[in-house]
Amino acid sequence: MASSADPRFGAALREFRERRGLSLRSLGQLAHRSKSHLHELEAGLKAPTVDTARHLDRILDAGGVLARLVDAPIDHAAEAGELRARVAASDVSGEVLERIEQGVDDLASSYPTMAPADLLPLVRRHLAYVVRLLDGRVTLAQQRRLLVAGGWLAVLRATVHIDLRQRGAAAAHLRAARELAEHAEHAEIQAWCLETRAWDVLTQGDYRTALDLSHQAQQVAPKGSSARIQATAQEARAWARIGDVAATRRALERVERLTANLPVPERAEHHYRYDPAKAAAYMATTLAWAGDPAAEQVARAVLTDLDPHGDGGARPRRSASARLDLGLALVAADQPDEAVALGAQAVASGRVVPSNWWRAAELLAKVEQSGVPEAAMLRDLCVEYAPARRSTADSTPG
Repeated sequence: MASSADPRFGAALREFRERRGLSLRSLGQLAHRSKSHLHELEAGLKAPTVDTARHLDRILDAGGVLARLVDAPIDHAAEAGELRARVAASDVSGEVLERIEQGVDDLASSYPTMAPADLLPLVRRHLAYVVRLLDGRVTLAQQRRLLVAGGWLAVLRATVHIDLRQRGAAAAHLRAARELAEHAEHAEIQAWCLETRAWDVLTQGDYRTALDLSHQAQQVAPKGSSARIQATAQEARAWARIGDVAATRRALERVERLTANLPVPERAEHHYRYDPAKAAAYMATTLAWAGDPAAEQVARAVLTDLDPHGDGGARPRRSASARLDLGLALVAADQPDEAVALGAQAVASGRVVPSNWWRAAELLAKVEQSGVPEAAMLRDLCVEYAPARRSTADSTPG
């Protein structure tokens, strides 16, 4: 008759088998047992007899470990005590957790101004530290805080990889961020994962998928959260690229309602905290893409606010994007000369990240279509400043 087996038997059997480099089929041939029987033992679907455990002990040179797991009764009280001890035990202090969370906020706040290639190694080191702590002794409450920190870092890392056009690495870290968020039951990180994917596919020209992902993000995001606002703005961008001006306007109106009376966050530059000041910039981009005549006025106001002295301002990446937005609006308004000048300023600033380079290329194509002679100068600048197109971009180590 089969004895009652310790549930650890299957894991131990698998460990000893793999340590010997044996497949289930190979072990079955040595032990004269079927592959399916061994699979059931490893999966805990069947309890082994004492004789089988001792036989496998000898075959795998397991030193009697397997047999003892079958012979010894399970000490449920001891196992419960071990569980309680693990819940209480911790090598992570509250101070360490606070420093980690502060570091997450610092990195997210550096995103708008720091070059992606410089930010990436900082995010990687911080994320690796969080992973090491998760492997140690932590309480359940501490584990959740580490999972949340890891989720934010993973989605930020994916965003930086997108900026560097390393889409294979970006996809891998978005999956990791989603899984961490699911374990932590953190809906906002899950929504940011969807919103980030929406932006990525939008830049690749897959506007319908971007629209679908934006809708999913809005459904997942908590009410009133930054993720819901950003996903709604992303929806407006997708409608603009599709060419549905009415749907674009409706989405922008929803953004306006969501941001009405929204206070400026303590750290307005934080990538995952919606700054109401961003709303005008998003509107300028969206209206320019939709070909809406109102785009020029909005884009001019945004650029004046971001860069009043013409030196790039406090947010040079946003200023470069604002110049591209205004350039597109001016081409549509039959003012290609000024559009070329703005495009040249944006490109020469060196602040157009690789994932946004297609916007500069789009402006170049439109001014060239207008036939303005100055377009040749913009083309020369685009050739000079264009990020190198590496064929290994997707395989760059993450």
